[in-house]
Amino acid sequence: MSAAVVELSGVTVEVAARRLVGPVTLSVGSGEHWALLGPNGAGKTTLLSLIGAVRHPSAGEATVLGERLGHTDLRALRARIGAVGQSVAGRLPGHVTAREIVLTGRDGILAPWWASFDAAELREAGELLEHFHCGHVSEQSFESCSQGERQRVLLARSLFGRHGLLLLDEPAAGVDLPGREALVGALDTLAARADAPAVVQVAHTLEELPAATSHAVLLREGRVVASGPAGEVLADAPLSACFGLAVRVERSSGRYSARATASW
Repeated sequence: MSAAVVELSGVTVEVAARRLVGPVTLSVGSGEHWALLGPNGAGKTTLLSLIGAVRHPSAGEATVLGERLGHTDLRALRARIGAVGQSVAGRLPGHVTAREIVLTGRDGILAPWWASFDAAELREAGELLEHFHCGHVSEQSFESCSQGERQRVLLARSLFGRHGLLLLDEPAAGVDLPGREALVGALDTLAARADAPAVVQVAHTLEELPAATSHAVLLREGRVVASGPAGEVLADAPLSACFGLAVRVERSSGRYSARATASW
């Protein structure tokens, strides 16, 4: 059994006496790839912010990378967590090169001039970009990269820091079909690495999930509808209950797809 990277026990998140999420009990093991799905407003981003040590739970216990929230410095813990998403991309300087963006991942900083890097680290950053098929944009400004290229650059950034946990907040948002497929391929490549981190990926559709997806959790109105191995959760009945319409799920070459079986 894989070691737990994230342990949530009966956690809830409340804001202004309104419960946004919970109670949620969840255990993410080392090297596992979890999909987090649900309708708009289901609480996906709130739950991800809790796992990412951005907020404390209102109740229950949450342990991330061995540190219990409420008993540790969240800033230090966040430096150990990789993140990919529009909120991350928007905070990074667009005029610096893709390789410089990767370098910021070592210390979780937002600009490369806040640290210094030796020749070995510069070489490693370039190798990571090559690994995710972005070597051709290494010296190109981050803002001039395509949306799909930027997401893969952020994946390379998240690995440069040797993080044990990677959080993906809708990484395929705004990406065209070729970009989505390149991103999914990069995630499957990442999963095959011996040092692959545990991954939690927020997604709107099944089509953006890699074949490496091992587990899934479905949220509706802040509560867990289903959680467990992907093959059991990403199925007709759980997804139909989660989204409130009849859904048929198909799987081909490890990839999932879904469509409604009736008009609504």
